Amino acid sequence: METILMILMLAAFAGMIVFVAFAFMKGKNNRFKNLAKSGGFLFALLVLAVIVGSMSDEAPVAEEVAVEASAEDKEAEEEAKQEEEAKPAEEEAQKEQEEQEAKEAEEQAQKEQEEQEAKEAEEQAQKEKEEQEAKEAEEQAQKEKEEQEAKEAEEQAKKEQEENSVTVSQEQAVGAAQSYIDYTAFSKEGLIEQLEFEGFSQDDASYGVENITVDWREQAVNAAQGYIDYTAFSKEGLIEQLEFEGHKTDDASYAVENITVDWREQAVSAAQSYLDYSSFSRQGLIDQLKFEGYSTEDATYAADQVGL
Repeated sequence: METILMILMLAAFAGMIVFVAFAFMKGKNNRFKNLAKSGGFLFALLVLAVIVGSMSDEAPVAEEVAVEASAEDKEAEEEAKQEEEAKPAEEEAQKEQEEQEAKEAEEQAQKEQEEQEAKEAEEQAQKEKEEQEAKEAEEQAQKEKEEQEAKEAEEQAKKEQEENSVTVSQEQAVGAAQSYIDYTAFSKEGLIEQLEFEGFSQDDASYGVENITVDWREQAVNAAQGYIDYTAFSKEGLIEQLEFEGHKTDDASYAVENITVDWREQAVSAAQSYLDYSSFSRQGLIDQLKFEGYSTEDATYAADQVGL
């Protein structure tokens, strides 16, 4: 474009020289007219040169715009291409993520299912164990019940057999035992010993004691009252005496709580008996009474009452 512009300018300059020369060569009368014509032609060439120059100036701008537009298009195309290339990767990543999530969800569901099955299996095992234990306990209870019933039936049969086969000596032992009980108080053990002392065998004596009508606790009460009516005892001493006679501890304790007695007066009676047979200091008498089972208060009261 610059080359064309240069050629036009040179052509315009050469034309101007030619037309000026022609104007002066054709005479005075036509000189002005020739100058006008040559100047107009020169002006036209100059305008054409200016237009071409403008076009040459605009051409680089347009070219630059076109280049810029082409670069932007190329960049956009490149971005589109990159996006297009990245799209499969994104889709692949998305697919892998979804597959991973699906796999994790499946594994979690599997795990929960296994845990639930394990829990149900454990509960079922526990239930079966409890049912088995309950069944065994019921069977054991039934077995024990049957054994107890069999034992009771056997004992009842044995008792009936013994009742049906009572010997003369056993009948005599029963009669003697009942006579002793009706006459005085005995413990069970004491009555058996009394029957053996009378000549009955141990088996006959035991049979006689087991086959009389008697309340052994009431026998302990009667024995306790008899001791108290005969001599002085402390509460503790009377319990020991009843136990010595063969009464059970429970029966002896019950007996001393169910007789008519003033333990303080018993202490006074015991103190007087000691003084009737021996000499005591006040403290010695109190110590002796305490040794016999009297309380310190009752022993001190007794010493006061006997004048020590």
